[in-house]
Amino acid sequence: MNVLSDSAATAVSHEKGRILLVDDDDQLRTVTQLLLEKQGFHVEPANNVTDALRLIANQDFEVLLSDLHMPDAGDGFTVVSAMRHTHPKALTIVLSGYPAIQEAVDAIAKDADEVLLKPIKVSVLTEIINKRLASPGRQIMLAKERVSKILERDGSLTIQDWMSRCASNEDLRAMPLNPQERTGHLPRLMADLVLRLRSQSSDQALISVAAREHGALRRVQGYTIAMMVEESRILQVSIFNTLQKSLGSVDFDTVLLDVMTIADEVDSQLKQAVLGFAESPVPNPA
Repeated sequence: MNVLSDSAATAVSHEKGRILLVDDDDQLRTVTQLLLEKQGFHVEPANNVTDALRLIANQDFEVLLSDLHMPDAGDGFTVVSAMRHTHPKALTIVLSGYPAIQEAVDAIAKDADEVLLKPIKVSVLTEIINKRLASPGRQIMLAKERVSKILERDGSLTIQDWMSRCASNEDLRAMPLNPQERTGHLPRLMADLVLRLRSQSSDQALISVAAREHGALRRVQGYTIAMMVEESRILQVSIFNTLQKSLGSVDFDTVLLDVMTIADEVDSQLKQAVLGFAESPVPNPA
């Protein structure tokens, strides 16, 4: 997190507020915690996203101070979104290095209140926090959204992400297909998934005609079953990536059940696609 020690930091006997400090650099996190505590803050440290999310869920905080990369670019965004959802009145600050400044600017458009460039003195950081707490700015309570609504709204973005990931897969990109041929019945498969999530009986997989047709198409296109399995795995990754980007507004009361339903439905669609593949005649070689 590259916060510089500051000789001007002096001890204050009372606590000004609770800070969640998130950074995967152990040495910098420890130094920053000690200096902030000398300024009168109570600091809870976390060195990864999982620990940060656990603390957010179980404790109250007035301030989030998070590094942008821990070690992945999306880690800081995930923590900020969770804090904004759970503690909408908390001050959220992201620290970013110059090479990642554009990503940090994007964080402002998402949920962060402020982005500070590393390195920064603790005295300066303390002044910013105190001013922000004394004059709170926006206090956003994001509307909760069901996973089905998010996937329906961002279905095209999910497919674009899936296309990009498939294009970087050595085996899949070897298939000479145009974008329309590549996606096949994927838009209909996504629609079936949304329908399953909205169904009152979401614990039972639905019959997906699109999945069966998708398998038959892949047989004609020369796919192997292994390639279909890989495509299905990538689809789940793309779906969860879409949900992560909307973490700040997702309905946490239902998200666990929805995630389980997604995994079950995608697996069910793969099974039906494999059946469609097996039932189709082997294409004649050109």
